[in-house]
Amino acid sequence: MIIGYAGYVYFSKDLPDVTRLKDVRLQTPMQVLSSDGELIATFGEHRRLPLKYEDIPPVVLNAVIATEDSRFYEHFGVDPVGILRALYIAVKTHNFSQGGSTITQQVAKNFFLTPERSIGRKIREMILAIRMEKELSKEEIIALYLNMINFGSRAYGIGSAAYTFYGKEAKDLTLSEAALLAGLPNAPSAYNPIYHPNKALHRRNWVLHRMLNQEFITQAEYEQAVSEPLNVGYFVPKISFSAPYVAEMARQFMYDKFGDSAYTDGYKVYTTITKANQEAANHAMNENIINYDIRHGYRGPEKTLWNSGEKAWNDDEIQKALSSYSCYQEICPAVVIEANPEFAKAKINNGTTITLDRNSIKWARAFINDNQQGPLPTSVSAVVKTGQQIWVKQQNESWMLSQIPAINGAVVSINPENGEIKALTGGFDYGLSKFNRATQAIRQIGSTIKPFIYSAALDKGLTLATVLNDAPIMRSNAGSEAWRPKNSPPNYAGPLRLRIGLNMSKNVMMVRTIRAIGVDYAANYLERFGFPHDNISRNESLALGSASFTPLQVARAYSVIANGGYLITPYLIDRIEYSEGGVIYQHQPEIACTNCVTESSYSNGNADTANLDNVENVAQSSELDEPEQDKLRADDGILLPKSDIPFKQLINPDGTVNIDKTKQLQSQGPTYAPHVISSENAFLIRDALKSTIWGDRDNQWRGTAWRSRSLGRHDIGGKTGTTNLSKDVWFAGYGPNLLTTVWLGFDDHRRELGKARRDIFNDKSASVSEGGAISAGPIWNDYMKVVLKNVPEKKEIIPPSIISVLIDKKTGLLAPQPNSNAIPEYFIKGTEPTKYATKEVGTKVTDAQGVTSELF
Repeated sequence: MIIGYAGYVYFSKDLPDVTRLKDVRLQTPMQVLSSDGELIATFGEHRRLPLKYEDIPPVVLNAVIATEDSRFYEHFGVDPVGILRALYIAVKTHNFSQGGSTITQQVAKNFFLTPERSIGRKIREMILAIRMEKELSKEEIIALYLNMINFGSRAYGIGSAAYTFYGKEAKDLTLSEAALLAGLPNAPSAYNPIYHPNKALHRRNWVLHRMLNQEFITQAEYEQAVSEPLNVGYFVPKISFSAPYVAEMARQFMYDKFGDSAYTDGYKVYTTITKANQEAANHAMNENIINYDIRHGYRGPEKTLWNSGEKAWNDDEIQKALSSYSCYQEICPAVVIEANPEFAKAKINNGTTITLDRNSIKWARAFINDNQQGPLPTSVSAVVKTGQQIWVKQQNESWMLSQIPAINGAVVSINPENGEIKALTGGFDYGLSKFNRATQAIRQIGSTIKPFIYSAALDKGLTLATVLNDAPIMRSNAGSEAWRPKNSPPNYAGPLRLRIGLNMSKNVMMVRTIRAIGVDYAANYLERFGFPHDNISRNESLALGSASFTPLQVARAYSVIANGGYLITPYLIDRIEYSEGGVIYQHQPEIACTNCVTESSYSNGNADTANLDNVENVAQSSELDEPEQDKLRADDGILLPKSDIPFKQLINPDGTVNIDKTKQLQSQGPTYAPHVISSENAFLIRDALKSTIWGDRDNQWRGTAWRSRSLGRHDIGGKTGTTNLSKDVWFAGYGPNLLTTVWLGFDDHRRELGKARRDIFNDKSASVSEGGAISAGPIWNDYMKVVLKNVPEKKEIIPPSIISVLIDKKTGLLAPQPNSNAIPEYFIKGTEPTKYATKEVGTKVTDAQGVTSELF
């Protein structure tokens, strides 16, 4: 007795408190979801769907008890009968595989002990099991077991096992299915029904026999169940749509806050994106990137496995080579096994042989460089040859030659009223590159900067009717090269109104504008739109978009124009829910005050007006002309919850959410975003951006974004952007409650988007330069056309202090009367012209020969 008690004291030392099992939290993966509840991604090694005892069907309970612990409801945690049986078998067979452990002991071992096999560990297991039976009910113990145990194929718990192998909920399991699952925990790998169906079938039938012997089922039920096939599959949590860059941002945030427990505590992270918007963004960007790649020609095979005259590889060798490659956006690897002028045959990675005909390769001009392509191919074998590893893509019922694009892009689409991200795509394929270009690529903005500088000009007293000269500029400083900013294309029209200068993206007019208002003023003004100070150039090249920003920063800035002048803060995570139930984070966005009557928060802080006398002179700039490259800021952190939120303090020790603390984090009522430009200013720029699409009111010219007319809407506006040598191309524009920015370019800053033969565009002459309108604009158009399809046109609300005045379209002055040269223009009241345009009247004379001419 004394020895026994001493042993009990010794082995009880440092044993954990079994009452902790009342509040145990099982390892459950993190889920990232869209705002409409669609699954985007899961993170965590264990797939688990915890169930309450009452949700576990009796057929499962009976199958498990019959298999693992037939005396479960009779013993006190340790089963002496089972132990004696195990010892008898061990002595008889010299095999100690029969441990005699009860379900309670298995729970104790899995939650509290190591898997080592020793007498000491077994004794501690028994002590814990006995204590558990005193603190927990049988129902609590078996529920813990069925939620915790490993069923194989990363399925932990009966809920996950039912879905993993049968694609259904546990409550819908049949007798045969329940028996199969009950037999798996004993040896999950050995009995895995996917890899070892015969062993699994034998094990299932053994479980059914046990259930029959213990009278859990009848003879008829047994015979019916054993006659059924396994009918298993491999079902994983179905990802509703692809948004890997969004999922990774959410994962990184959660890991930074919770460490490894982010993957095990069952958090649900609801993002702001929607399935419809994200799928539209994915499709628009990927299709147009592929189209760009096609325009610039075929760069050749991925590699050559064997050359002509060499021994061809066999199927096993080909499949081994293909197994090292993945498919990217349905572009898959293949190996050419036969090629002639009319067709080629190739093996793809599932072993199927496909055919490529002349139509499949007709696009494949030879890529010479970014600005030059070869002639159209004349035969299939001139493009692909036997032994080459190539890329192909299925199109309807046919296969087409393809290639992995070298170019990349980004799409950011946000609600300008509150900053919620509706879609975000950071690259062509996450599997190719995890670099998130939407939030991390800091690229020159080009002409996309012009609306902000024109906004500064309006703030300085200029109007959309102000006339500046669209003529070449040459600046020459002693000791430096001459600077000759040019229009693109290099066409000049003389004096033009600012509205036309913006809509036709006249570079030289932009330079004259920045001279009129001052470089420093323009640079400082850009910060109102959220552009980081460190990224802004402070010289005249700022007028041409030399500053560098991310697509997210550009989208945020354009939102100010779209929403009436408010600097909203984009955000990606709407709320976070805890596995035990309860919201531990609910985002409270700053919103644009669309119904505000007064604008006391806005002040231009500037009494000076622009000086049009100095537009031909060199503008004064700060000593710090160009930003330091290593100090450029991406500011992608604005998308995610603030770093100082005490998330872990919101969870009580028992695993429940502290409701009082979470409520304290929620603000009372809406919070308004700062008003950084006046509503009148925002309205005028917004209206001018409509003209970029629809042209002037008299339709005498068209803006650079005229291709967006294909949307058939008059409530949209946007601006193209192309940097020097077309290294970066942009399109940013708005529609009702949506602002979308598109960027396209090479990750290698040295490469330019170049030119493509114009016959690709159904024009037999010369070549066409890639740019914002041709390269980025179609992505914006394709995306917005889908997401705005069923959205009614939004009526523009004109601020009370905006007036419409009839002006002379040539001079921008008041039109003396309605005539062919008179058009309406918007002004902030008090800035409209006060002088009338004068009409030149000539004097005609007739000479002796009867010829009439103007005297002056």
